[in-house]
Amino acid sequence: MTLHQNLIAGEWVGTDATKNINPSNTDDVVGEYARASVEDTKTAISAAKAAFQAWSRSGILERHAILRKTADEIVARKDELGRLLSREEGKTVAEGIGETVRAGQIFDFFAGECLRLAGEVLPSIRPNIGVEITREPVGVVGIITPWNFPIAIPAWKIAPALCYGNTVVFKPAELVPGCSWAIVDILHRAGLPKGVLNLVMGKGSVVGQTMLDSPDVNAITFTGSTGTGKRVASASIEHNRKYQLEMGGKNPFVVLDDADLTVAVEAAVNSAFFSTGQRCTASSRVIVTEGIHDRFVAAVGERLKGVVVDDALKTGTHIGPVVDESQLKQDTDYIEIGQKEGARLAFGGERLKRDTPGFYLAPALFTEATNDMRISREEIFGPVAAVIRVKDYEEALFVANDTPFGLSSGIATTSLKHATHFKRNVEAGMVMVNLPTAGVDFHVPFGGRKGSSHGSREQGKYANEFYTTVKTAYTLA
Repeated sequence: MTLHQNLIAGEWVGTDATKNINPSNTDDVVGEYARASVEDTKTAISAAKAAFQAWSRSGILERHAILRKTADEIVARKDELGRLLSREEGKTVAEGIGETVRAGQIFDFFAGECLRLAGEVLPSIRPNIGVEITREPVGVVGIITPWNFPIAIPAWKIAPALCYGNTVVFKPAELVPGCSWAIVDILHRAGLPKGVLNLVMGKGSVVGQTMLDSPDVNAITFTGSTGTGKRVASASIEHNRKYQLEMGGKNPFVVLDDADLTVAVEAAVNSAFFSTGQRCTASSRVIVTEGIHDRFVAAVGERLKGVVVDDALKTGTHIGPVVDESQLKQDTDYIEIGQKEGARLAFGGERLKRDTPGFYLAPALFTEATNDMRISREEIFGPVAAVIRVKDYEEALFVANDTPFGLSSGIATTSLKHATHFKRNVEAGMVMVNLPTAGVDFHVPFGGRKGSSHGSREQGKYANEFYTTVKTAYTLA
């Protein structure tokens, strides 16, 4: 089996390796991937620092060409890379291919942004003086990504970092190194100079901590758990570096009495259970007004009976396995907690056996839940959702906002009045009306508020707020 090595200072290096296991079939080894040491990570940071001066002053056409070539290859290999994604993370092949195409679109978008770098020229309030406001790259950017979107999230961090002239030290999640290695290999072959992009795979306690401890990392963008995000923030403050955090969510999906029942059920089921519920934008709190509650719960139960949980690579699978044994235990622990708290397990929640050994779990639907239960307060990150009955729209909005998180939110209604009010008053960074809470286009800002996010938004033109710093220059005519 080929050992996939780390890319440091333009060279593939590393011998210590770990196996990448398919969660749909634990007998299937996806590949062997090197693990970086503390010294490897320090070398990668030094290489990025050394490469920064030349890359930050490189021509915009050079950057455009590399990112565009990368986009083209990703899309051309979408079936292969999408299958790799499904094999290592557990999403269905359709989801894997869709995410791969999105990664290509992200690189294509930022290839264009290379050619749209702009500033401002303003008159001073003093005569014969001109003012220029420009954006410059931040420096060495540390990128730490999660396992649930193993190709899209690395893309939406790496692409803007390179577009705006930064150099990168990239640590992917240890569970899913395959897609990250593939992206870095494509970028490397597309012509990136040595040291501009460095891949350091391995443990967060080794690689990630070394990045946090380094004064030569000028900015860190992190997506992952709230606890780790707080550690990133604390370490970054010590070094006076920029940091961007995307963390947890406990997203509400509100269903009002006037909702179209079919639309509401499809949006809620997709929001809560597809991608095995392993999305930070998943809606694990379904807040339903009493006039439609019973019909909605019955319809969701019927809909879930038709959902196929099986090998992610099989045709006809709707939901693949949980990503690993640890996450599966967390999911089943919360199912037990919900029952002990007094919620009713109305559907699913049992571990499933399939033709191949894997981490299969039937989607779990709780009813008779309240918003003060742990299953309604804490992020589970699995196919587990709790239905909370409320009296009316006003109570639904209150419950929706009664959470320490604020990433995504949704509402099912045919009332323009309620939809408009909800968009304005729900405390979340993203709002969906009659749509699943997951699924944000690649060219629009992604992010939340409260405990879900910190710093400027990701994606689209808003990415320049994190990956650049503003300079104001005066000239006497």
